[in-house]
Amino acid sequence: MAAPVSGMAGSTSTGNATSFQKKPRRKLVSIPGTRPSVQNGQLLVSSGVSSLDYVIGGGLAVGTLLLVEEDRYDSYSHMLLRYFLAEGVVCGHELFLASARDHPDEIVQELPSPIVDDVAGMKISEGQSQPSDPENPDTMKIAWRYQNQPRVQPFTMDQQPPAPPNPFTALAVASAHPSFFRFQKRPLLPLPVPYHALLKSIQTVIRKEGFDGSTPQSKVRNVLRLGLHSLGSVLWGDDVCCKDNPAHCHALTTFLYALRGLLRTSLSVAMVTVPSHLIQNRAVMGRIIRLSDTAIALESFRGSEKETNPLYKDYHGLLHVRQLPRLNCLSCEVPDTKDLAFKLKRKQFTIEVSSQ
Repeated sequence: MAAPVSGMAGSTSTGNATSFQKKPRRKLVSIPGTRPSVQNGQLLVSSGVSSLDYVIGGGLAVGTLLLVEEDRYDSYSHMLLRYFLAEGVVCGHELFLASARDHPDEIVQELPSPIVDDVAGMKISEGQSQPSDPENPDTMKIAWRYQNQPRVQPFTMDQQPPAPPNPFTALAVASAHPSFFRFQKRPLLPLPVPYHALLKSIQTVIRKEGFDGSTPQSKVRNVLRLGLHSLGSVLWGDDVCCKDNPAHCHALTTFLYALRGLLRTSLSVAMVTVPSHLIQNRAVMGRIIRLSDTAIALESFRGSEKETNPLYKDYHGLLHVRQLPRLNCLSCEVPDTKDLAFKLKRKQFTIEVSSQ
């Protein structure tokens, strides 16, 4: 006991000096449209739907993948993808969009407009309100397009993007610049599915445009949002939706495994939609969910008996939480309830606790 007492006395005899030093607070990366998580300090971005952010734990962590199981008619899942991309435009993030069904230019033109607070009222730059014409929905301020935004020119793997006539055309010019990948059939490719080409295109954008976190970058830090629409469908050349024992049953899972590897080492976040109702082998669908960080499923009431059920008269469908992320921990945050329903109002997509 004498040694510790002597040491303590010696430390106090030198005044207020102490061997303990306050650990400096680590400076967080400051990127527009991001905020640190209160649970683990992980950098979060919004999915574009505030109620969905609340359900999955505050938002999408940078470096993770969100899987959305499409509803039967791919209407509401396609809408979630547009909200995800629109949030990136508002925050000034970079965009990468891949679709085998719709032209990327059409998807960008259908992005929802930013919501203006109804209490404050809609104001234009001069401070005057502009009334909307109810008989002409195209003139309404809540139309499903961005007004006064230049058109986006998509480019494929076969051609280089043309010289940008405006700051919204190419990736390295201004704040929000979409990059597109549209699948075109190539009979000479050795692989029957284009996932390898898509993965290579994503890898090129991440490394050349300054999103790779494993190497020092000289550019200003920003987030890359990846929107991959309807992977696994026949339009992508995949037969996972056609047969119980598909010939390429590991193609999509291998792609997702490699994609997560790219996301983990970059300032990127991805939303992938999959037509799960068409995948007949449930074991394959289970592996797809486990290869995702966050997984949700949308069940639309359209065309079902629930559409006329009075219990669901205030909603358009149900939302099922398949999986929540486990980041820097062994367990995930458990939601308060799993009885979730969604509805589409005039201005926003809302997720609520089902009142049944």
